Amino acid sequence: MGAYILKRLLLMIPTLLGIMLMTFAVIQFVPGGPVEQVIAKMQGTDTDSTGRVSGNTGNEAGGQQNQAIPGDATSFKYRGAQGLDPEFIKSLEKQFGFDKPAPERFMKMIGDYITFDFGESYFRDRSVISLIVEKMPVSISLGLWLTLIQYMVSIPLGIRKAVNDGSTFDVWTSGVIIIGYAIPSFILAIMLIVVFSGGSYFSWFPLRGLTSDNFESLSWFGKIMDYAWHLVLPLIAMGIGGFATMTLLTKNSFLDEIRKQYVTTARAKGLTESQVLYGHVFRNAMLLVISGFPGAFLGAFFTGSLLIETVFSLDGLGYLTYKAALDRDYPIVFANLYIFTLVGLVIGLISDLMYTWIDPRIDFERRDV
Repeated sequence: MGAYILKRLLLMIPTLLGIMLMTFAVIQFVPGGPVEQVIAKMQGTDTDSTGRVSGNTGNEAGGQQNQAIPGDATSFKYRGAQGLDPEFIKSLEKQFGFDKPAPERFMKMIGDYITFDFGESYFRDRSVISLIVEKMPVSISLGLWLTLIQYMVSIPLGIRKAVNDGSTFDVWTSGVIIIGYAIPSFILAIMLIVVFSGGSYFSWFPLRGLTSDNFESLSWFGKIMDYAWHLVLPLIAMGIGGFATMTLLTKNSFLDEIRKQYVTTARAKGLTESQVLYGHVFRNAMLLVISGFPGAFLGAFFTGSLLIETVFSLDGLGYLTYKAALDRDYPIVFANLYIFTLVGLVIGLISDLMYTWIDPRIDFERRDV
């Protein structure tokens, strides 16, 4: 097992470098970088996600509007900057580190990231690591509760569907969870807000945030209820699709085990259906489900949080990354990408190790990595 772990750890290095390099290369061709953002704000204009600039710059007599020239992010040629001192433009490029060639900047970034030195945010006047630590509890909260609820609902439901395979209950529940899986989470989130958050019908749940304005003045029980009250709609929007995957995985795992010879033997010995199901089938059938817990948490923590945090204005990592991408705050974007990728690779290794912990018969060293 030691050799397998070492191989996986070594493979993480080129994987991580490849992802960072591809993203860094793409960023070089995105118009409207940080320098353009600063210039646009100084001249009373604004840039959109494509780098175009809207608004007048004071040269209104000619009726002209500034336009960002498409090109890579290292050139920073901006027509609206023609009236500014070239030395000032160079100082901005130096401030953001764009006075150096792209390969040199990439190597410096990777060197700093190895020691988890993510530098300072371009526009927030704070270190990137402090921003990530500040926003992380919100995303962890969503991911943890979503994963626990999915397991608590999907496992019993999947077991019952396996026991009643082909019944009316099985058919109807499969239809419901598949429909839920087909609905995009952000569309469902908007629907929930419209119906239950005062959009058009009911005002049963809060529109945004994880706590109310008077949260600090509430009793400890009131704080728990207020927190749970705010979690209801985001968790429904994030989790409705995940129930299908987990439920069907549980059902299929149990069906595979129920059809094996040892189950027939156990029934022939006179064991009750509950003893057969939970005393023999459960441990083998749950191998895939339990070992997938780290991956399920990772998916809920990182993948599902971006749109939901944005829709419900939850100040977590997803919303932070979204705002940073719009503002071209590259240190935050790259730091989150680095952390997400690294954690994902480590979680993948932990999932494999959980297989061997649950079932010692599995030996990854005898297989190709």
